[in-house]
Amino acid sequence: MQATAPNLFERFRPYRRRAEVGFWLGLLGLQVAASVAVALVDARSGGRVVAFWQVLVWELSSHLVILALVPAVLAFERRFPLDGGRFWRHLPWHAAGSVLFSLLHVAGMVALRRLAYAWAGDRYEFGEWSSHWPYEYFKDVRTYALILLLLAGYRLFMLRLQGEARVLDDPEGVRPDPAGGSGAGAPDDAPSTPASPAVAARPERFLVRKLRREFLIAAADIEWVQAQGNYVGLHVNGHDYLLRATLADFLRQLDPARHVRVHRSWVVHLDRIAEIEPLEGGDARLHMHGGGQVPCSRRYRANLQSAAPG
Repeated sequence: MQATAPNLFERFRPYRRRAEVGFWLGLLGLQVAASVAVALVDARSGGRVVAFWQVLVWELSSHLVILALVPAVLAFERRFPLDGGRFWRHLPWHAAGSVLFSLLHVAGMVALRRLAYAWAGDRYEFGEWSSHWPYEYFKDVRTYALILLLLAGYRLFMLRLQGEARVLDDPEGVRPDPAGGSGAGAPDDAPSTPASPAVAARPERFLVRKLRREFLIAAADIEWVQAQGNYVGLHVNGHDYLLRATLADFLRQLDPARHVRVHRSWVVHLDRIAEIEPLEGGDARLHMHGGGQVPCSRRYRANLQSAAPG
């Protein structure tokens, strides 16, 4: 595949982490501003006198705790993804997770409010948990679901932007072992031998969809593969594409004479390794011809030695 100019995803990638953090900060900042305005309007329309600092403390404490819990929700979703056929199997885990999310949210915001009120010389009372927490939970479960929906939407957007790969011809069948004794053309009176195990077919090319375009990448051009949650990232000619698979399953579709596992999360093309840099503790750093670096753990160093010629 011919190298192409950096696309929008490659230009966005150096700023991705900052953009993601900025998104959550901006979103919750807007929520705080809107919630403070609504609370003040409701208080005035109801004839209640509420100080501005109190309303600000209420909303800030709630949203700061939610912001602190967002990484935990994202990690929990990676452990129990709701995509594909796993939705109903993992949904009970998220139902339980929403309860824990709400308990942590309420406990955290009450603690922050008590600190803020004590600093102002006042006292904050949350009330009876048995009556107040169910009301908070119904709000929190919506927040929990919204976080998951935003994550799903963002992930879909990034797939379209980055490009999602799939096997061009799904190798559902198997090809017979050429060394087997039961192949076509064997004489009828030949001595019977146990059939050799069938060898799974390996795809030679993968189809990539990116920004309404489709093109092919050759399996032999994959420089390295990295596990990324529910996907593996394929690095090809300076570009990265995602394919929905586990690293172990995808490795079985690659030629073991070319691609070997060098880390629990990484697979490399042997011919693309330019230099092996030993590190302390038996680990190593692989410098690739394309300029990238791949970690090699001590556990998988033997794979490189056994694959080396001679």
